[in-house]
Amino acid sequence: MEKLSQQEEEAMQAVWQYGEGFIKDFLELINEPKPPYTTLASTIKNLERKEFLTSEKMGNSFRYKATIKEEEYKKRFMSGFVNDYFENSYKDLVTFFAKEKKISATELKEIIKLIENHKS
Repeated sequence: MEKLSQQEEEAMQAVWQYGEGFIKDFLELINEPKPPYTTLASTIKNLERKEFLTSEKMGNSFRYKATIKEEEYKKRFMSGFVNDYFENSYKDLVTFFAKEKKISATELKEIIKLIENHKS
């Protein structure tokens, strides 16, 4: 899966939050400083070209909706991220965050509990 730019991810976040909608709807959900309408429209068209969105013509406008769920994108993105930066090792990923003091011992214990509780 192609990695989205920050601008594309921000647009997708708005689409996922809004559901089916028009560019003006998505623009309302984007944080300040908001991009110009034409910039967002261009980003949305790129996302459609990349097949992250589909559109339906409604009068003079297009209504857009996501073709991929947010959870699916996160899964694919994280798998690619771990593969690209941590040689497909989640242990190395967690070790990196521990060394950078981005995760606490308490959080690690919570993660261990989650893993142990999800074993079959």
